[in-house]
Amino acid sequence: MHKRPSCHIFLIEQKFTNMKLTTAEHSFILHWGDMGVNWGISRSTCQIQALLYLQQKPLNAEDISETLKLARSNVSTSLKELLQWNLISRVPIVHDRRDHFTAETDVWEIARRITLRRKQQEIDPALSALRKCVALAAEEHSPEVSRRLGNMLHFTERLDAWTGDMQRLPRGQLEMLLKLGAKIASFLPRGK
Repeated sequence: MHKRPSCHIFLIEQKFTNMKLTTAEHSFILHWGDMGVNWGISRSTCQIQALLYLQQKPLNAEDISETLKLARSNVSTSLKELLQWNLISRVPIVHDRRDHFTAETDVWEIARRITLRRKQQEIDPALSALRKCVALAAEEHSPEVSRRLGNMLHFTERLDAWTGDMQRLPRGQLEMLLKLGAKIASFLPRGK
């Protein structure tokens, strides 16, 4: 018996008509866009990255704009952002003067690049601000404020060091570490 697609699926199919994307591709693109909003990245930027991630051939901005039904200016802005994050690349196409783009498809490399960029945008400025605040609290002879800010700085420095360590680990070791997960805790001494 043929099941009629749900309304959600129908709306997805209506949105992407030019490239003959599958329902799975449509769903992934929309879901990735929604997740991006939760991460503080525009929905359209994440949808473009998802579209390029799924494609086996480079796309130009017009293809992306038509497929995702986005304004050309929005696509252009999003492509610049994705290039800055190093998640996509420009690819020359013979006899075509337009820029074409492909996305990084190695999920480990994507995660590494996103982590590095988030560190640069979030952890590095936090460290700088916390160091200034700790110095100010010491000058103002505020022991409790100094202690609390010192704790926050110490934690952020550890987080920064851990992020750096994870960036330097070879992929195989990182995969093994993730696979072990919480099992590692059983080897650590008990207590606080």
